[in-house]
Amino acid sequence: MRRRRVPPIVIPAMVLLVIVLLLFGIGSWLFSSNRGVEEVVEDFYAYEANGDFASSWELLHPYMQERFPKTSYMQDRTHVFIGHFGAETFTYTIGEAEEMEEWKMEEGREPFETTYKYLVTQHYQGKYGRFNFQQEVFVVEHKDEWKIVWDYNQ
Repeated sequence: MRRRRVPPIVIPAMVLLVIVLLLFGIGSWLFSSNRGVEEVVEDFYAYEANGDFASSWELLHPYMQERFPKTSYMQDRTHVFIGHFGAETFTYTIGEAEEMEEWKMEEGREPFETTYKYLVTQHYQGKYGRFNFQQEVFVVEHKDEWKIVWDYNQ
C-alpha cells in the first residue's frame, strides 16, 4: 500500500489562507459603514461632554451648520448646558441604530437616501440634582463623511 505524500507547501499555504480570511473579516467589521456611523455619534457626544463645542459643531451636517453658525452654537451650548443646568460635564449612553430610508430632517428638504437614528441620553449632575436629557440623533452621509442632523419635522 502506497501513501500519498502531501507537498510541504500545502499546510503553510492553508494556514496563510485562514489568516488572510480572518484579517479580511476583522478589517471589514472595523471599517464597515455602520461602525463609522456610530463613531461620529460617539465623537460628537464626547466633544460635547468635554465642552469642546467647536469640534462637535464640525460633525454637524451643513444644513445644521446653516441653522447654527459656529460661534452662536458654541455660545448657546455653553449657556444652556453649563449656565442654566449648572453642569460642568455629563455622561451619555447611545442606543442601538435604526436604519431609515428616504428620511427628511424637515419639510422642504430633500430626503436623505440612508439615515441612521440613535436615541442618545445625556446624564447630568448639576446644581438642580441629577437629570437625563434624551434626543433622537440622526446620522447621514455628506460627501463621503457621516454627519449629525436633528429632526425638525412637525
